[in-house]
Amino acid sequence: MSRFNDVIDLIKEIEGTDADGFPAVVTTERFNIFANRKGVRSSEFYQASQEGYALEVMFIIRSVDYESEESLRYKAKEYTIIRTYDKGEFIELVCTSQKRR
Repeated sequence: MSRFNDVIDLIKEIEGTDADGFPAVVTTERFNIFANRKGVRSSEFYQASQEGYALEVMFIIRSVDYESEESLRYKAKEYTIIRTYDKGEFIELVCTSQKRR
């Protein structure tokens, strides 16, 4: 495995309350998660396009850093995590910049 040269922010959305005490989704971020940025495999890209998604990027991170977050930020752009693939010590996060339906 090559060095982790990229930094991503995993974003977790949890149920909480807003300033007025009403139920709301609260977003929290975990900073400085080191990752390897990779291209999406062509077979996966075409399969996702048939389902209406345009997969753009894949990140590989250490499995211990991932806690089922549904989105991440990379270079000021937010991505939705469409699929994960656990590879033991590492996990692949396949992402799109489109919001989930």
